[in-house]
Amino acid sequence: MNFRLIRLLAPILFSLFAVAAGAQTASLPAKEKFHLFLLIGQSNMAGRGIVTPQDQTAPARVVMLNKSGEWVPATDPMHFDKTAAGVGLGRTFGIEIAAATPGVTIGLIPCAVGGSPIDTWKPGVFYDATKSHPWDDAMRRAHLALQAGTLKGILWHQGESDSKADLAPTYEGKLHDLIARLRTEFQLPKVPFIAGQMGNFPAAPWDEFRTQVDRVHRELPAKVKGTAFVSSEGLNHKGDNLHFDADSYRIFGKRYAEAYLKLVRGK
Repeated sequence: MNFRLIRLLAPILFSLFAVAAGAQTASLPAKEKFHLFLLIGQSNMAGRGIVTPQDQTAPARVVMLNKSGEWVPATDPMHFDKTAAGVGLGRTFGIEIAAATPGVTIGLIPCAVGGSPIDTWKPGVFYDATKSHPWDDAMRRAHLALQAGTLKGILWHQGESDSKADLAPTYEGKLHDLIARLRTEFQLPKVPFIAGQMGNFPAAPWDEFRTQVDRVHRELPAKVKGTAFVSSEGLNHKGDNLHFDADSYRIFGKRYAEAYLKLVRGK
């Protein structure tokens, strides 16, 4: 082993490592200028779109909390629930909100878990499919994020796993309870909650149970204050009749942002 060569290269390698680490770690603004959004639900919140170079470009004033609990530039895939994670709606949402709120940095907290029924989003519940605790893990990450910023909204996309004969009839009560628990957890009784519509693709028409869950999402703003519904009309799937394609996720992210801004601005 050439120890002399190692000694000569060590400072150079250390410098390169430091530069790389610095490029990955985001600098944060003051807490009041760091607006946080919690992203929860199942696979269509996590995103399953094909990642391209445009999705891995660091956007201005939009960062995310990575799996290790570090603030880094918001690039896809943001979520880490499964190896299939790809382009989702979160990054575009963050870009749109940043553009609408100059001087503010947007912090995204990705916590979605593919396939998770709403019953797994309760304290102490273990979800065997991903060997995780969806609620507990999300709350741990959210409270870590709150040390640096201020929670401004919660984004939810879920329902496919509950569109079944034995689950759909009780979905509304569970969703309303989830919102109440989230607001209590963060001591923010009016924090906005934005729910997106499940994909409605012609090749896979909805049955009565998916229609029932969709109705819960649609009626949410009329039944729970401080909530909004985001339509998925016209969006396309990636070939599986379940998950949106990358372009549709980007459009969906814009729709979520529009719904959030409309809600908080009272229009």
